[in-house]
Amino acid sequence: MMTRIQVFFFYAVLTAVTTCVEMTQAGESRNHEVLDSGQQPDDVRLRDPKDLNGYFPFKVPASKAAWEQRQAELKRQVLVATGLWPMPEKTPLNPVIHGKVDRDGFTMEKVYFESLPGHFVTGMLFRPVEAANALGPAVLCPHGHGGRLQKFSEERIQQQIESGGEFLPNSGRMPKLARCAQLARMGCVTFIYDMLGYADSRQVSFDVTHRYRSPRAQLEGSSEWGFFGVQAESRLHSILGLQTWNSVRGLDFLASLPDVDPARIAVTGGSGGGTQTILLGAIDDRPVAAYPNGMVSTAMQGGCTCENCSLLRVGTGNVELAALFAPRPQSMTAVNDWTKDMMSKGFPELKQLYTMLGVSENVDCVEMLRFPHNYNAVTRQLMYAWMNRHLDLGLKEPIVETDWPLFTEEESAIWTDVHPAPPSGIDYERRLLKQLDERDREVLFDHAPVSTKERQEYARIVHAAWETIIGRDLPDAGDVQRTKVWKEERAEYFEFGDLLTLKTHGEQLPVISLYPKSTAWNQQVVLWVDGDGKSGMFSGGALQPDVRRLVNAGFSVVGVDLAGQGEFTTNRQKMTENRLVANPRTYAGFTYTYNNTLFVQKVHDLLTMAAWINGDQHGPRAMHAAGVNGGGAVLAAARAMAGDQFENVAIATEGFRFAALTRWQDAGFVPGAVKYGDLPSLLSLSAPHRLWVGDETHASAVMKGAYAAVGMVDAVTVAARSDNTVADAVSWLLRQ
Repeated sequence: MMTRIQVFFFYAVLTAVTTCVEMTQAGESRNHEVLDSGQQPDDVRLRDPKDLNGYFPFKVPASKAAWEQRQAELKRQVLVATGLWPMPEKTPLNPVIHGKVDRDGFTMEKVYFESLPGHFVTGMLFRPVEAANALGPAVLCPHGHGGRLQKFSEERIQQQIESGGEFLPNSGRMPKLARCAQLARMGCVTFIYDMLGYADSRQVSFDVTHRYRSPRAQLEGSSEWGFFGVQAESRLHSILGLQTWNSVRGLDFLASLPDVDPARIAVTGGSGGGTQTILLGAIDDRPVAAYPNGMVSTAMQGGCTCENCSLLRVGTGNVELAALFAPRPQSMTAVNDWTKDMMSKGFPELKQLYTMLGVSENVDCVEMLRFPHNYNAVTRQLMYAWMNRHLDLGLKEPIVETDWPLFTEEESAIWTDVHPAPPSGIDYERRLLKQLDERDREVLFDHAPVSTKERQEYARIVHAAWETIIGRDLPDAGDVQRTKVWKEERAEYFEFGDLLTLKTHGEQLPVISLYPKSTAWNQQVVLWVDGDGKSGMFSGGALQPDVRRLVNAGFSVVGVDLAGQGEFTTNRQKMTENRLVANPRTYAGFTYTYNNTLFVQKVHDLLTMAAWINGDQHGPRAMHAAGVNGGGAVLAAARAMAGDQFENVAIATEGFRFAALTRWQDAGFVPGAVKYGDLPSLLSLSAPHRLWVGDETHASAVMKGAYAAVGMVDAVTVAARSDNTVADAVSWLLRQ
């Protein structure tokens, strides 16, 4: 009795034979292309890449369980993107509090502490004058652009008062400090800390953190580097990531104070501080209430280098990231900026989510289109009421700010003769990035797990990271639609040209399938993954010799043009660089915050191919794969994601390492690839499945450990570089 796949191929072959009038002999007409000359697939990825001004809707999952799964995935995505997966060790803060200043109803003290050894967070600590005997609530205030010392001119504050945005001529001139002073008067210990590059946070300069435009040759080395270069991006070390870590440590600082109840800490910030409020609420469970103002929007997501980092918003946006705070209470405003459509796009979805979770009253958004982008007195008054309610302050409303004498420059400065500023500049930046790299290497890159438990934990962390980086599971076979384009009879095989469409993602792949003609089909398929796409199966119009060996041995061989290869281009030359967002500032984050790299898109395509070949209707007895001629690393990533969907996999690495790339524009670039072990660790994720690796002198300790941990040391074969690695790979597949 024939299997379904036999029936499928028998039908395909029968159709090919009986419609020979449509066929041509080898070398004629089609030249192994599915589409007409110069034509490209109908694939959404050929459109312009998404930028920070795109549209970022939030679709609420259908059930609480579905949301909880999505919530866990997104939390991990934020952690990976910001360089905090796994969460780094929290070293001693060594806080210093000095320079107390008294004002009516509150005090202010200067603070600095070490978020990392030698890296200092600076800020102001506001405390109530009349503190209760019991531990009290606290509020963390990331300030946003302009800095904590941002000060309006007398003319500007007068305009603000006339417009109704500000009420007081003194405190209204420094609105970021005004909210801290009032929160302290309300009974909240409040800490406002400097974003990188502002006020006393000078170790990495303002120009670097917020005005970076183009590569700095002196910070682009392979052994020493700074932010924004390929080495930093390959390790997910970014300004946004460091700022987010500083925010986490800010919570640690507040929670450590003797007058703070760690169970009653809230967070609020506006603009860039709103971004930090969103991200901190997404990854840290300690804040019990939040007011992320000015950045919860389906429109512009943050225009600064300090608000973008690779991977952060791929497939998501600020509204959904803010939703990660649910079911905890949060509120915000919609004003005449990029948040202006929140009442119809964004807030209804947040309300829907909170309603599904049974706490509809825990989310709010107030429309104030009469005001531009702000955190003015009207907005602050709404925030005070929100904190009063959710920190159980018990105050009578409305809560109205009162004026107070502004701080002098001397009162505001953290660094003094007694408390001198720490090292800064380019040399410090190099040391900082080295420190971050060494911190990660100790846990990940250089760590060779010994015990079975260690190996399993290492695999869990690294596999989860790569799941986030790749960002896609194996699709359902039913979601892959095959369109037959043509079929031809060759001397030794039948050749089919098809288009595969992944319907839910709008992606389309040109595929060539070879079916043995002179030898009985063995019900097995080899997916040929070539750096040149499906054209790599052929040489001068004829089959490449090693592909011919597979076909003559009874295998069906399938080749595909992955994203950026072959028919994805009009000139049929593979793309060597990623398509970038048009932005005058040369920063990887302006593209990779929102878009997958070509490498990752290729992995997606291989997952689509695996789903199609192994699908219920067309699945063979076994599917194998060979990654050659630059296709090895992509196949390694696909195998890590798909596992046993590939039975035997042969990979010729050609000695490739992500760490050797010199530009993040390179088509082989993947954010975070070096941090999570480079190609050796990616290969180790094939365990326990059979794997042949060529062009390597030895199996890495991580690869050995991974296979040893599952008792399958014999399932991996490592071969040194030879004169014909491709032939060796095919020979191994044939032996299996």
